[in-house]
Amino acid sequence: MGVAIRTADGSERERVTWLLDSAFQDDPVSGWIFPEEQDRRATHPRLMAAFVDIVLAEGRVEVTEDGSACALWLPVPADGGDEHDGEDEFAALREALDPDNERIELIGRLTAEVHPSGRAHEYLWMIGVAPGRQGEGLGTALIGSVLERCDREGLPAYLEASSARSRGLYERLGFELVERPLELPDGPRMWPMWREPRASR
Repeated sequence: MGVAIRTADGSERERVTWLLDSAFQDDPVSGWIFPEEQDRRATHPRLMAAFVDIVLAEGRVEVTEDGSACALWLPVPADGGDEHDGEDEFAALREALDPDNERIELIGRLTAEVHPSGRAHEYLWMIGVAPGRQGEGLGTALIGSVLERCDREGLPAYLEASSARSRGLYERLGFELVERPLELPDGPRMWPMWREPRASR
C-alpha cells in the first residue's frame, strides 16, 4: 500500500507541532533537555513549534496525506550556510523559551560540531508519527520519498538518530554512522548518520 505524501504549509503548523511534541515527549534527548516532566510538558511543545517555524521558513515540512506523520527537512549548502549551524538559533530559542535551561542552547552547539560540512546535502532534522500509528511504515515512507529525490539529484542525506531503535531504521535505509556517537553530557547518545546517494535504477 502506497502512502501519499505532500508538502505542508503554514496552515498546518499546529498539527505538525502536535505530531512532533507527541512523538518526542518521551524521547531520550527531549528528556535530557527537559529532565523535569512537568517542565517538559509545558515547554517542549513551544520548542517544537519553534523548530517547525524555522523549517517552514528555510526548508520543507512533509506530511502524510492524512496528517498522521511529518518530517522536517533542511537543505544544507556545500559551505554549511550560517543559517544552519544551529548555534545562534538555539541561543535565541533558549532566551525566548527557557532562559535558565542551558541545554536548549547546548544541544544546538553539540549537533553543529558533528554536522558534516563541505558537501551540499539534505538534513532530516526531525520526523514524528502520531501515537497509535507508529510501526505502520509511515516514517519509512516519508523518508523514502526524499531519499528517492536525493538519489535522482546525487545528493547525500544526513540526520542524528536520537535512539537505538531509530538508528536501526535509518541503517536499513542506507544511513551509516559518521565517526562515533555524540555523547550528551550526563545524558543519552545521539548517532550522527550519513547516506550517500545511490545510483538510480
